[in-house]
Amino acid sequence: MIEIKTSRLLLRSWRDADLDPWAEMNADPEVRAHLGPLLSREQAAASIRYFQEGLDRDGFSFWALEVLETGEFIGMAGLDAVDEEAPVDGVEIGWRLARSAWGHGYATEAAVALLDYGFERLELPEILSITTTDNVRSQAVMRRLGMEPLTEFDDEDGVRQVVFRKAR
Repeated sequence: MIEIKTSRLLLRSWRDADLDPWAEMNADPEVRAHLGPLLSREQAAASIRYFQEGLDRDGFSFWALEVLETGEFIGMAGLDAVDEEAPVDGVEIGWRLARSAWGHGYATEAAVALLDYGFERLELPEILSITTTDNVRSQAVMRRLGMEPLTEFDDEDGVRQVVFRKAR
C-alpha cells in the first residue's frame, strides 16, 4: 500500500481506529461548512470504505492523514476523480482536517506532496481543486500551491463553486 510522508505528516491507508475521529469531524458544522450536510456515523464509515477501495484499486484516493510525531489522526487529503456534476473533468486534489489541525500548515504540506505524487508518479497533465466561492481558507491553500482560478459554476444545490487548476 502506498504511503506518502512529509516532514510532519503521514498519508496512509485507513484503519478501524480512524472511524471515531472521522465521524466526529464530519458531524462538526464548522468542518462541514463548505461541504454540505453533516454526515452520520454510517455515512462517515461508508466514505472511509470508498476512499480505501480507491486506494486499493487505483493507487490514489483520499488517504488518512496523521501527524508523524504523535500518530494523531487529523483528517484526510488526497486525489480523486472530479465529481460528474462539475463542468470539468480530471483529477481533483482535496483535504479535510479536524478544527484542531487548522492553522498549522498541514493542508498545504500534504497538498504539496500530493501534487508531486500526482505529477511525477501518476503523470497527470493537470490537477484541479474545487471549493465554494466563499471558502477563503481552502482558496488560500490553493493559491499557495500555485493553483490559478479556472472557472466557476453552480452545483446541484445552487451553491457557487470555483475551480482552481495547476498544470504539470
